[in-house]
Amino acid sequence: MTNKEYRKHEGISKSQLFKITKSPLHFKHAIENPQADTKALLFGRAAHKYILEKDGFFQEFIIAPEIDRRTKAGKEECAQFIIDSEGKDVISYDEFEIIRHMADAIKNNPEASALLSGEYEQSFFWTDEATGEVCKCRPDCITEHGGMKYIVDYKTTDSCEDGHFERSCRKYGYKLQAGMYTEGLFQNTFEQYGFAFVAQEKAAPYAVRIYICTPEYIAQGYDQFRELIGIYHDCKATGKWYGYEGPMNLITELLEEDY
Repeated sequence: MTNKEYRKHEGISKSQLFKITKSPLHFKHAIENPQADTKALLFGRAAHKYILEKDGFFQEFIIAPEIDRRTKAGKEECAQFIIDSEGKDVISYDEFEIIRHMADAIKNNPEASALLSGEYEQSFFWTDEATGEVCKCRPDCITEHGGMKYIVDYKTTDSCEDGHFERSCRKYGYKLQAGMYTEGLFQNTFEQYGFAFVAQEKAAPYAVRIYICTPEYIAQGYDQFRELIGIYHDCKATGKWYGYEGPMNLITELLEEDY
């Protein structure tokens, strides 16, 4: 199953569910008004594909050539590129070169390379027993390391220095991902998995840092999953997708000390 097929498949994903943390109203709007990938998201997906599944990279991505459209040959080359790029995502040559250097840095890091050696991009689906909602997840890599089974997620980041990636974890819901993905694999395999992040900077020297999630971190992510899937189910059942006012339609008081 390709990533595009996975996205279209029935089930709620972590990235969708995390939008409820802002409000169910924002979640509903995002689902009904899907946005095209930002440049950063497209780069991240391209890096994922090349580093994890290099052999299939050019089936999904194409590199934009530098074309002089003022010439007849350039116009012909441009027309051919439009045909060749149909159904594929386009990245620049400079972006591709960065991704190649990032892949080399991963290879030269024994721990990262070992963690990212396994089964890639498998899609899992399950029905949550408590709510009856269909859920899905697509781990980057499933592997064994140090005698333990791990779900490993590869993340590109601006910085791996102390505190920076941890802030990204909070901002983008990586704790929820750890809890939801381990639950998804347990429901499919009846086996317990650890969870690890391999984070890599997008600028030279493309430094890599590994984060192993503690059982407490994963448990907190699972608790967040339970809370959000419950809210999602209740909103679907009632048809009430509330905003900042909350389910009780509360009015916020603005106090003097809030200024």
